[in-house]
Amino acid sequence: MTDRAFAVVRAGALTTVQDLGRPGYAHLGVPRSGALDLPAARLVNRLVGNAADAAVLETTLNGCAVRPRRPVTVAVGGAPCPVTVDGRPAAWGAPVRVPAGAVLDVGGAVQGVRSYVAFDGGVAVEAVLGSRSSDLLSGLGPPPLADRAVLPLGAPAGPHARVDSVPQPAPPRVLVLRVTLGPRADWFTRAALETLTTRAYRVSSASNRIGLRTEGPPLERAVHGELPSEGMVLGSVQVPPDGGPVVFLADHPTTGGYPVVAVVREADLAAAAQAAPGTPVRFLGTGRR
Repeated sequence: MTDRAFAVVRAGALTTVQDLGRPGYAHLGVPRSGALDLPAARLVNRLVGNAADAAVLETTLNGCAVRPRRPVTVAVGGAPCPVTVDGRPAAWGAPVRVPAGAVLDVGGAVQGVRSYVAFDGGVAVEAVLGSRSSDLLSGLGPPPLADRAVLPLGAPAGPHARVDSVPQPAPPRVLVLRVTLGPRADWFTRAALETLTTRAYRVSSASNRIGLRTEGPPLERAVHGELPSEGMVLGSVQVPPDGGPVVFLADHPTTGGYPVVAVVREADLAAAAQAAPGTPVRFLGTGRR
């Protein structure tokens, strides 16, 4: 077949279609979603000549493999990983031409968690509320990739970037998250707030696109009553009954019933997307809301 599309040969642990997300719908209960590592998604789009908001593939840990039906230019970035075309090594972090019918294999992350795959023209699945992003919490957008699925590609927008490669990022050895305390910091003891901003945590293997869960010293509550459901923003640090802070990411719920002790600066969340389980986490206090 000659249509601009690709077939999924190996879907991987979790591969989703993502773009810049669908902001502005929280009042309808719809989170922003979108690529967790936005700088990486923007970069691979630039490498293949796409606009920044073109849809890409976001892989998790063990990559994916696809077979385009027409020749395409692709770029793989984000978490460093091996890349092959029909079994032959290809460049990571640079435009690569993939012939029609060849298998592009994006291997497991050598460092970090999430790799990004851009195709010239972008992944052209149907947009929902202005975005092609998969939202794992609400189910909006396309489902995660499945073996043998076929996804359409758009028309190329322009020539690919004239570069040999891009700098290879280093996933954080220590994930430093700058936080502003509040809005429910008063629901925690003074000792708990000191614990949050002075003690070390680590990334839990239970983390996902909804939230980065942490393991470490629990935060003691000063108020033990129930909290009515209230709005949640990207980067909210919610504390469930076990006392372990959870940092909400792109697919987070828009309301919650547990107190939010702090909010992480959005600029720090891209690093959170690449922090593998076991990575040390430090919350750095920068004031109160």
